[in-house]
Amino acid sequence: MGMFHSINISASGLAAQKTRLDVISNNLANVNTTKTPEGGPFRRSLVILRPKDENMTFKSQFLPLGMQPKLGEGVKVVKIEKDIAPGRLTYDPTHPDAYQYGPKKGYVEMPNVNVVKEMVDMIEATRAYEANVTMLSASKSMFQRGVNIGMR
Repeated sequence: MGMFHSINISASGLAAQKTRLDVISNNLANVNTTKTPEGGPFRRSLVILRPKDENMTFKSQFLPLGMQPKLGEGVKVVKIEKDIAPGRLTYDPTHPDAYQYGPKKGYVEMPNVNVVKEMVDMIEATRAYEANVTMLSASKSMFQRGVNIGMR
């Protein structure tokens, strides 16, 4: 393991959690957007994360040496996709985006963003970001102590 391996892992985690926080903020900002350029209400976005090393497995004493897992390489954002869950219907016949005809007449389809869920996700992403910052600080401190020992 190289000296900066742990720093690189923490940096990938920081970048991934920042992306999650940006997407969550966008979801919260559009909680009442009923008309988008694509048409229809805003759809909640989700961040899909994967390990950088997709072939990682759990360590086992029974695997041959060539099949033993490597050290973790961190995490990466694979994609940001739209949640396909339906939006909630709210009765408001005076709204400009209300259905004019059919069984949903007078109803407005609102975004599928749940504020409580978004806030929970935001707290989780914030805690994960803080954990990566703590890990980065611990690595820096450990490297600094190693340098100080080498100078004596």
